[in-house]
Amino acid sequence: MSALHRILQWMDRLSPAPVAHAHCDIPCGIYDPHHAQLAAHTVIRMNLLINDLKKPASGSKPEEIQEYANKLARYVATKEQHAEIAKSEIRILWGDYFKPEHAQAHPQLHETVFKAMKTASKARQEINLQAAEDLLKVTNDIAEIFWKTKNIPTVRAKAPYPTERETVYPKLA
Repeated sequence: MSALHRILQWMDRLSPAPVAHAHCDIPCGIYDPHHAQLAAHTVIRMNLLINDLKKPASGSKPEEIQEYANKLARYVATKEQHAEIAKSEIRILWGDYFKPEHAQAHPQLHETVFKAMKTASKARQEINLQAAEDLLKVTNDIAEIFWKTKNIPTVRAKAPYPTERETVYPKLA
């Protein structure tokens, strides 16, 4: 260990740097589970579009086959991208927002986040509407816990998106 390193360690012990708490490490203090929920809705929607996509019949024109392949590739890529966005947003909440006191007050938090990460992976890996539905459910569960930590009541309502699935929203005055 160099002398400079030892001096810096000693200085850090005497005057430690303050801990930053924010998703962007600035810290801005802005957190919201909405992005994870929106990403889960997108995963559901892509599964619905994939399931509704008509396969070209044998003997179809090359343009029809190409159009099908292009749409399928775009839907799958978008589904996978948004499943990863959900994971990223949940990771940010888990790593940067939730504190030990939140986990103590909400003992299901660890298991819920773990389930969310596994469910998002499954929703990314498969064309599986149930996995997408499960992802939205677990992101809603995280949203409820999140808003409880801020003492803000929530409401479950049908989302204004083509998925029309139930979503947790903060209930502000």
